[in-house]
Amino acid sequence: MAEFMYYSKNAVTAGNMIKDNLMKAGRMDIVCNVIISVFFVSNAMRDDVKLHLIFDGPPHAPRHLVLESNSEMPISKKNVAGLIKRMLYKSPDSEGLLEIFPGASIERKSFEHVVKELDAEGKDVQLLDGRGTDIRERKLNGKEVFIIGDHEGFPSDKKKFLKKIEKISVGPKVLFASQVVTLIHNEIDRS
Repeated sequence: MAEFMYYSKNAVTAGNMIKDNLMKAGRMDIVCNVIISVFFVSNAMRDDVKLHLIFDGPPHAPRHLVLESNSEMPISKKNVAGLIKRMLYKSPDSEGLLEIFPGASIERKSFEHVVKELDAEGKDVQLLDGRGTDIRERKLNGKEVFIIGDHEGFPSDKKKFLKKIEKISVGPKVLFASQVVTLIHNEIDRS
């Protein structure tokens, strides 16, 4: 299973804040592009992926959303923002994943807490970083969780926490988060 984590410092954490302008909702437009890249291929949906979204924006930060391949998950490329909006409306103000729809759960949990839990589960947590080891020089084992930051990168407190995480790179250029996902999928598909 391919597993990803996308961190957004500014993505809003209340459904009523997602209006017509996704850019003004803490760059929810980027979140939508990442979701599409994680779950969809041409005319189909991947059946072996999981995505952790960490939203640290106003007014109820943090929020941890989990989307996992499921044929019953009500997701379409046309209304990804609508799915996120509905999840945020139903978000609990406590830890403990609450399934909102099949394959779609949400809770109040910090980025650091989620990363520590994944590590404790035996996941091979990897941070996408231009100075990291090239992904093609690594043997992928299927236990990786690839952490991708938003367009602004990680705040200083998160950078300090992430210093101990192994760094991995998909190439020499700085790319959009959704492009990074596509390149990682390509490497997994080829292995």
